[in-house]
Amino acid sequence: MSRTRRHPLPRHTARTAAFAGAAALAVTLTACSGGQGGDGKSALQTGAKVSVAGNKAGQPVKVTSGDGALKSVAVKTSEGEDLAGKISADGKSWTSDRVAAPGTTYKIDVKDDQGRSAQESVTTQKPDKVNKVTFAPGNADSVGVAQPLSITFDHPVKNKADVEKHLKVTTSDNTEGSWGWIKDYSGRDRVDWRPKEYWKSGTKVKVEADLDGIDSGDGGWFVRDYDMDVTIGRNQAIKVDLDSKQLTFLRDGQVVKTIPVAAGTPGGEKASWSGKLVLMRKEGTIRMTSQSVGLGDAYDKMVDDSMRVTQSGMYLHAAPWNNGNFGKVNNSSGCVGMSKADADWVYTQAQAGDPVEVTGQGSKGQPQSGNGYTEWNLSWAQWQAKSALHADATGTGGAN
Repeated sequence: MSRTRRHPLPRHTARTAAFAGAAALAVTLTACSGGQGGDGKSALQTGAKVSVAGNKAGQPVKVTSGDGALKSVAVKTSEGEDLAGKISADGKSWTSDRVAAPGTTYKIDVKDDQGRSAQESVTTQKPDKVNKVTFAPGNADSVGVAQPLSITFDHPVKNKADVEKHLKVTTSDNTEGSWGWIKDYSGRDRVDWRPKEYWKSGTKVKVEADLDGIDSGDGGWFVRDYDMDVTIGRNQAIKVDLDSKQLTFLRDGQVVKTIPVAAGTPGGEKASWSGKLVLMRKEGTIRMTSQSVGLGDAYDKMVDDSMRVTQSGMYLHAAPWNNGNFGKVNNSSGCVGMSKADADWVYTQAQAGDPVEVTGQGSKGQPQSGNGYTEWNLSWAQWQAKSALHADATGTGGAN
């Protein structure tokens, strides 16, 4: 994941004004003069004012002129990053395209149509609380065709619609998709962008989260921007049939290999989840304990070729201790096990973001929202309804 801090926290400057009060800063514009006996400066004062509208972060930076028309306005942070904006048609004001970030110093350089110039700097108050984010999959060379773009927030997000307005997805083939708000398995707020249909292989994807200066609500301010680049890799899918006890690996819609497996024990908490799931990540050899998934002291093993499907602990993995039951009996504690050789092969071929579609009898149903990537179990209309902007526009749907 690449993170771009466009409005960094300020260093100390000698000429700043904290916006604790309502007063705007006056800027004096000066110009060289040809008058006799003068000191080379005009006595004319423009009365120009520089202020952050509302005297707080989260509002645009605004420069106004009381005398003459603004010709140019340059606003930079103390670290030299530009804050873009536009001069009004009458030349009396300049307004930034983006809002002011908290805890940030802006250096302002103004010129008017009479050749006069002035400089000033202003600083917004530091945030009481900062909200941070975690991206998934992060910058990735290649992910599968079912991979959503996911952002999880450290603190609650009350202003969901405002946050969503500052999230942008650009694709190389104009893929149709929508953001949807859910609760992550950890209980944190999460927003995912899901295409209407599975991605097309080869699609280039860019996510831009221009959140610096946005108030998330009770969870605090965002103080940086984020971006992420992803490429959609091979078009492949994993299908698990609980009835036939077979795993089928497909690429470009064609069967590559069929593998006998043993899935979760039907009935109760040891059953497997079913539905349209997504391979979250490949974790290799890991320690699996029954206590970690609420099943007492049933097992404690080092497991090879572990491929996570849900946050609650459903995996595809090697299970050589169960060799006699592959293709015959579903008797695991919820995972889909296979021989070491078959698991080695699947682990090599699979990629994070591959769809894992589990069908058949004996499952414990579909995992709850946020337990991994479960959005493919919703219709397109149901998923769109989870967008905060969709709910604002239609008065229907929900953000949780």
